[in-house]
Amino acid sequence: MKILVFGKTGQVATELQARAEVIALGRDRADLSDPAACARAIHAHAPEVVINAAAYTAVDKAETEEHRATIINGDAPGAMAQGCATRGIPFLHVSTDYVFDGTGTAPWRPSDPVAPLGAYGRSKLAGERAVTAAGGQWAILRTSWVFSAHGSNFVKTMLRLSETRDTLRVVDDQVGGPTPAGAIAEALLTMARAMVAGQGGGLYHFAGAPDTSWARFARETFAHAGRNVTVTGIPTEDYPTPADRPRNSRLDCRDMKTDFGISRPDWKPALAEIVKEVTA
Repeated sequence: MKILVFGKTGQVATELQARAEVIALGRDRADLSDPAACARAIHAHAPEVVINAAAYTAVDKAETEEHRATIINGDAPGAMAQGCATRGIPFLHVSTDYVFDGTGTAPWRPSDPVAPLGAYGRSKLAGERAVTAAGGQWAILRTSWVFSAHGSNFVKTMLRLSETRDTLRVVDDQVGGPTPAGAIAEALLTMARAMVAGQGGGLYHFAGAPDTSWARFARETFAHAGRNVTVTGIPTEDYPTPADRPRNSRLDCRDMKTDFGISRPDWKPALAEIVKEVTA
């Protein structure tokens, strides 16, 4: 199966390359700020399936760069989806829990109303809508709290901070499912194979289990690293950021199990391995 991946150095793109022979396009070969170039890349490589694992992910910076974020997260995936529809091949796109407003405590279903709190969420929602509008065979995978030994993520930030601090204040009222990038890559590959074989796509949720808070996730990280760091849980209001974060990022992932046989991954074993790799 010839797989074209947009993204090369990001967390999910890195894990895709570790698990399958793919053609991975970095910014030098496919600039997402030029959506037409992304469509041309699909025609040039003639793949059997395309996975978009690239995105503008600077949540706070997007508040002042919404136009750029929307081109990369909205227009580019739309152009990719159109290119795939033209060729009659499946297109898989990674999205986010930030399309929801984070109210309540119930896990979000794919069919629930969307209401992004900020520019990043709006840009990702624009991408979802552009992909669905393109027609063809597509799948959108919303995920949350991605972590790995690569790139920038919460786990690596906590480990870096713990090198010089023995106490940290971490938000404790935002709850979601930490998701190993490797598990996302495996899920995308399973979906891609099924879709190439003729299975339909659609809108899906995929996040690690069990749901937890950032503060509890930090404590688990330090426990695996053997670092004596005291984590004090604080409310969101005590850690202001330019962009609002959803407090409820729980995702209902049952459709992934029903349609593709993919269960929510337990993030704790993955965290142990990733901490070991990062601190080696």
